[in-house]
Amino acid sequence: MARGLSTHVVAGVAAATLGLGGCAIADGDGASHETDAAVSVVASTTILGSVAGQVVECGGGQVHTLMPVGADPHDYSPSSADVAAMVKASLVVVNGLGLEEGLTSALDTAGEDGAVVYAVGPDLDPQPREGASDSLDPHIWMDVARMAKAASLIGDQLAAATGDDAYATCGLTVSDSLMETDTEVRSILDAVPESRRVLVTDHQAFGYFGSAYGFTSAGVVIPGGSTLAEPNSADLAALADTVRTEGVTAIFANTANPTALVDALAQEAGTQVSVVELYVGSLGAAGSGADTYQSMMLTDARRIADALAG
Repeated sequence: MARGLSTHVVAGVAAATLGLGGCAIADGDGASHETDAAVSVVASTTILGSVAGQVVECGGGQVHTLMPVGADPHDYSPSSADVAAMVKASLVVVNGLGLEEGLTSALDTAGEDGAVVYAVGPDLDPQPREGASDSLDPHIWMDVARMAKAASLIGDQLAAATGDDAYATCGLTVSDSLMETDTEVRSILDAVPESRRVLVTDHQAFGYFGSAYGFTSAGVVIPGGSTLAEPNSADLAALADTVRTEGVTAIFANTANPTALVDALAQEAGTQVSVVELYVGSLGAAGSGADTYQSMMLTDARRIADALAG
């Protein structure tokens, strides 16, 4: 393993220094195109694709994101082209912490074939998942300051993988931009009174958001930290009772998942509760106002503030 690479990087630095050199790779929508970029990064999620993309584009190169816009990171299955792209890339950036449940086998295969895989989540001071002290919460990107650190770390990893320190400098530049976004998010959320800083969400994705920005959770529709679990009727009835007794005025859903369960909860609560969609596991499409990580977090902050400010 190359000196300076994190312990979360899979061996394969020699192979990683090879560029794509005119090889075809697949876009998130399944299309492929030719590239002559000497340096490329493969990112698992659209969120990491945005942040890592800003770093690599600053230093010269390109990013390829495995998951398409709107995909649920917990439930994405890669193609053989995805594995090939990972092997040919200078660096593969994943969240880790159990987020990319469907990518585990593909990442192992890519690592065995020489890919350099960096899981950034374990290096971002992960916190226990709410109600489960034996597992860590993978939703680190819901705290913008943590993603600012991620940008710097990705820059360092790419510099180590390529031998070009310009990427480390670019990581710091993107990190500074993200800290500015963090300040904007805090300013937007200042409109929400402390007494109304209570969230009910579709699944446990807001632990870091709550810790960073001063919100608490009154409950989640889907138990556990993954969208793949299913609630039972007793869970929903209990949560509906909490919504009524706590005076909750909004339930926050994930744009990447159907809202049927959230809608059912709102109806069960029998009060004036609005269902507000947030970008959680994926960026939005072009023109959505959430097509970069920065704009996604600002859009979410505005929607939360509008729903809870009163």
